[in-house]
Parts: sequence; structure tokens; C-alpha cells
Amino acid sequence: MADAAAGMNLGHAVALMAAAVVAVPVFRKLGLGSVLGYLAAGLVIGPFGLKLFADPEAILHVAELGVVLFLFLIGLEMRPAKLWTLRKEIFGLGAAQVALCCAVLSAIAVLAGLSWQSAVIGASGFVLSSTAVIMKMLDERGETATDAGQRAISILLLEDLAVVPLLALVAVLASVGGQADPDARPVWQSLAIAAGAIAAVIAAGKWLLNPFFGILARSGAREIMTAAALLVVLGTALFMQWGGLSMAMGAFLAGVLLSESVFRHQLEADIEPFRGILLGLFFLSVGMSLDLAVVADEWVMVVAGLLAFMAAKGAAIYAVARLFRAAHREAVQRAALFAQGGEFAFVLYGAAVAAGVIEARVSAQLTAIVILSMALTPWW
Repeated sequence: MADAAAGMNLGHAVALMAAAVVAVPVFRKLGLGSVLGYLAAGLVIGPFGLKLFADPEAILHVAELGVVLFLFLIGLEMRPAKLWTLRKEIFGLGAAQVALCCAVLSAIAVLAGLSWQSAVIGASGFVLSSTAVIMKMLDERGETATDAGQRAISILLLEDLAVVPLLALVAVLASVGGQADPDARPVWQSLAIAAGAIAAVIAAGKWLLNPFFGILARSGAREIMTAAALLVVLGTALFMQWGGLSMAMGAFLAGVLLSESVFRHQLEADIEPFRGILLGLFFLSVGMSLDLAVVADEWVMVVAGLLAFMAAKGAAIYAVARLFRAAHREAVQRAALFAQGGEFAFVLYGAAVAAGVIEARVSAQLTAIVILSMALTPWW
């Protein structure tokens, strides 16, 4: 039995790699980018395609580590002084974009017939764009280090910070509807724990990380340095998740704290191979998660919601960009890049269903809309 299970797991690994190796080069050759190739490959081999995988969500949880490692590498390039210069973009531009998009999309969802609670949650999930899609596209275009790319990263950082209040919002809406979890933390306590987690990570990065890597470097064991790099990234991500924040935010913060370390370049070289493989696995699992039965049964609602949400969000992003004095070209590019929903929507919708804030049917429709928007973004 154990041998059969091991063989089946190995077969899954072979199927994943084969799908990626076939689809990604074809899509890149067609000029469609690797993200779309991974999504298409995942759809083909997933439970709604060839049925080689029955539980894409399990793979998605592991594959999210690709996003975590990607954000760590971005953090390594973002020195604290440089991050400080972007504070206006993070808390000004980012907050304005999130607030306006949330208001506009909530209004559209209410007009479509959703209750105001479902509308707010549905809009909030779609407002937070896909860090994985955007960072992958910026990386492929070589725009990560440009001024426009830095502003895009600033917005993504604010969106990661918005995870805590949005999850708290689910608890608030559940209490309004009389379905609050009696064991849930008060909102003020969740915010205090998140702030404490950030402070603890900053303190550890300032006083512990460099001595820690110095001791390991003197051992002369290269593989231990690689293991230590992964330990720092994943440990910080897990700690931040315990604090109620996103793992991606934790990884980014760890990268920033190590950006001035003498071991920065070695860490970057050690992490890079894992990042690429896991990020590809993330997109494969997202492709597998697209429920074609929901799309077929509710295609009018899904298509209408997809077009309305992407168009309205793009228009709001363009308006905010111009308000903050971005050039027309940059504003259009940012609107096209951020017009999709993101992976956090899966977490938010799941929490809302568990709390009784939205119905499972509505959650399935919204999830399909988010996945399709992620698939459409690389076409722009």
C-alpha cells in the first residue's frame, strides 16, 4: 500500500513537470507568457480536465511557497532606506487604490443583486490583485527595478497589509448577522498581535540574523547555508501568518532585513531555484482550481461579473494613477496589470463561507471570476 501511494505521488510529480515542460514553452513561443501556460496546463490535468488530480487545494497550499520565496528575493533588493522613500506610494497610492476599487466593486455587486455583506466581501477579495501574477509579469518584462515597477510593488505591499483588516471584517459582518464565532479574537486584539509580529521580526532581523549566518558561514558547509536561508524565509512567513498577516508580507520583510547583509548575494543564489519551481507549481494549482461546472451552469453571471469587475477596477486604478500624477501610459499599464483578482480571495471567500457571511454558491461564482481574471491578465 505504501509503495502504491509512493508511486502515485511520484506519478503526480511527473504529471506536473510534464504539463509544465510542454505547455510553458508553447505559450511563450506564441507570445502569451509562461503564466498563461501554467494556468492552461493546470486546467488540462486537473479535476475538471483529465482528472489526474482530485485535490488541487492541497497542492495550492504547498505552491504558495513560491510566492513567498519570490517576495523574499524582492525584499533582498529593497534596502530599508529605499523602502522608506516609497512610504508615500505604499500608504498613499496603495491605500487610495484599494479604497476606491473596493467602493466601486461593492456598488456593482449590490446592483447585481448580492446582499451588501456578500457584495463587500466579494469586492474585497477581487480588489487585492495577484502578487504572483504581477511579480511574474514584471520579472519577465525586466521592469521590477524601474520606477513604475517600484510603485507597483508598493501597491502590492499595501494590499498585503490589508489582509488583517479584511479578515477582521469577515468577523464583524458575521457578528452583524448574528453568526459571530464566540471564540474569535476582538478586532483590536488582532491588530495588536499583527503589529507585535512585525515588531518581533524587525527586532530579530536587526540583532540576530547576521550573527546567525556568520556562525553558519564559519562551518564551511554550503548546504547548511541553503537550509538556513530557507529556514529564515519560511520561519518568518509562518510567524507572520500566526500573527494574522500574509506569509508573503513576512517573507518580504525578512528579505528587506537581510538586504544589507554581507550574505545577501549567497542567499539570493540559494533561494532562486526553489522560487522558480514553486511559483510555477502555484500557477498550475490555480489552473486546476477552476471549476468548469460552475462556469457552465452560471456562465451568464460569471462572464458578466468578470467583465464588470475587471472593467470597473481598471477604470478606478487608472483614475487613482492619474490623480497621483502618473503618465497616461503608466496609468494604462498599471490598470491592465492590476485589473485581476488575487490568490487572497480564495482565503477570504473560504473564511466568509465558514462564518456564514456568504453562500457557498456565491463563493464558487466569485472564485471562478477571480481565477478567470488571473488567466486573462497575461494577455494584455
